[in-house]
Amino acid sequence: MLIELVQDCWFLYLLECKNGAYYAGISNDVDARFAAHVSGKGARYTRANPPVKILATKPYADRSSASVAEAQLKNLPRHKKLAFFEALPEA
Repeated sequence: MLIELVQDCWFLYLLECKNGAYYAGISNDVDARFAAHVSGKGARYTRANPPVKILATKPYADRSSASVAEAQLKNLPRHKKLAFFEALPEA
């Protein structure tokens, strides 16, 4: 049963790209998604600006809540993005 819960979990992730920029996305398998970005099969932005490392991840109960969090993160200025991952989740 615990395995099902983990498989249904979605993650917001933040990558650092080779050009120093941050890239945010969501996935239910961050390692596989990172590998796709690195191999050039991810998003258009990461094809042009390959990621070098995963800076942070944060779990969410479902895709919808992860998507909402992604939109919130993308609206933040760069200097606040990492702190977003340290904040407590909203109730």
